Amino acid sequence: MATIQRRQTSNVSIGKTIVGSCHPIVVQSMTNTDTADVMATVNQCAALARAGSEWVRITVNVDESARAVPEIRRRLDDLGVDAPLIGDFHYNGHLLLARYQECARALAKYRINPGNVGVGKKHDENFKTMIEVAREQDRPVRIGVNWGSLDQSLLTQLMDENARRAEPRDAREVTLEALVESALRSAEMAESYGLAHDKIILSAKVSGVQDLIDVYRRLAGRCDCPLHLGLTEAGMGAKGIVASTAAMSVLLQEGIGDTIRVSLTPAPQGDRTEEVHVAQQILQSLGIRSFSPQVTACPGCGRTTSTFFQELADRIQTYLREQMPVWREKYSGVEELRVAVMGCVVNGPGESKHAHIGISLPGSGEEPKAPVYVDGKLFVTLKGETIAQDFNRILNQYVESHFGVHAANLQGR
Repeated sequence: MATIQRRQTSNVSIGKTIVGSCHPIVVQSMTNTDTADVMATVNQCAALARAGSEWVRITVNVDESARAVPEIRRRLDDLGVDAPLIGDFHYNGHLLLARYQECARALAKYRINPGNVGVGKKHDENFKTMIEVAREQDRPVRIGVNWGSLDQSLLTQLMDENARRAEPRDAREVTLEALVESALRSAEMAESYGLAHDKIILSAKVSGVQDLIDVYRRLAGRCDCPLHLGLTEAGMGAKGIVASTAAMSVLLQEGIGDTIRVSLTPAPQGDRTEEVHVAQQILQSLGIRSFSPQVTACPGCGRTTSTFFQELADRIQTYLREQMPVWREKYSGVEELRVAVMGCVVNGPGESKHAHIGISLPGSGEEPKAPVYVDGKLFVTLKGETIAQDFNRILNQYVESHFGVHAANLQGR
């Protein structure tokens, strides 16, 4: 793993997980089902958790949703899914948390957006109600500021103060400062209402890459609360993946961030678990955490007119992902496995030697044979129509012989 120096923060306990500077960065996701639809929400929570989401956030916006939360928690427990549920509250959270105590107990954490809990005196009263419930239930809170719903009274105040300066700053600077101030002032207010300091996580989400980097650098420099990272409204497909990766990678490399979520807009009927896989891949690519075996694959060129290596790489990557729920329980350390699937002789043998197990398939005009390397040494040369099946068999044998033995040794200690 990479030796990135994390910023020192307080530690916050959520379910069986502790988040903070000395603990692994947590992957979080959020459902997009109607929470009142118990079975749809249970199914999606379970899918997200099985994909590797360590916390799952659900919307709690109406009475029906609040009433459904305890049943969702019970059904997930029956399925053996113990990922903590986080309640996402806006506008009426003070009413729902106070009115539905069983919902408040079933949730492991509350997300409060200080920009939409009311205005003026109502803001403080509503916020206080939510904090009092969190204190009574011994629940942590994420104070999640978002520039799409920033406290307008605070922003106006800072804009007015800026206008009176001899050299006013631009509107972007003032807006970023308002985000930080909203988070910090809300945290101070929460503590004044009795919430312990080690029950507070902060976030300040924006949708621009450079804006996110700037605002979190400022926030990290002015508090020791754990920080939740995420580029809000990141977008669809490649745009959302690239923007989220670009923004969060810079911050993570600087030791900033204790939980992350990749807010992808799924394609119609798309798989919600994609955001979990992307978040895991960001952390694994940076060498911060390992979640599943990694496949190094050749991009292809004029030497690789055959698509066989592409098909094999895709098949192996899919197979590894499908096996991980079982392998994770059976083989200790298997997430560190590195596999190479290469398309020609140029880099094939070299990359294969760098992996735990690698195959170099023949490119255009090359002899129809595929050397397989195990731990840097030539293991066997495959030929014929069963190369894919033979390589899969060697892969399974490697996992069993290396990680199975390791797991047995650990259990015997």
